[in-house]
Amino acid sequence: MHDPSAIAALLRARFRRHLPSSLNEPTRPERRLVELPLHIAWSGLRTLDLDRPRQRMSLYRTVLAEGMRDDLCRFHNRGILLELWPVLHKLISRAIKDIWEEAFPERRP
Repeated sequence: MHDPSAIAALLRARFRRHLPSSLNEPTRPERRLVELPLHIAWSGLRTLDLDRPRQRMSLYRTVLAEGMRDDLCRFHNRGILLELWPVLHKLISRAIKDIWEEAFPERRP
């Protein structure tokens, strides 16, 4: 049987390693349509239209959960993250939410 607290600690460490150094680092993709690489979205919808609110939310949720530091910088934008955070933080895992809110207190609802 696996120790839930040990698993939680491993997840937190993983997500902490992926954090950008600042919220100013991420920049929004220049194109309206964004195709996520396979290492982020290995099933389901991979091409997302950033002008469609549900797809934009899906992009941010997926990249937060599966992306590496470079992916977070490539696919995210500070203003949009802050705008989406009141809903987005309810759709992501507690480990991701806690790490991001600890690192960037302005994200707290």
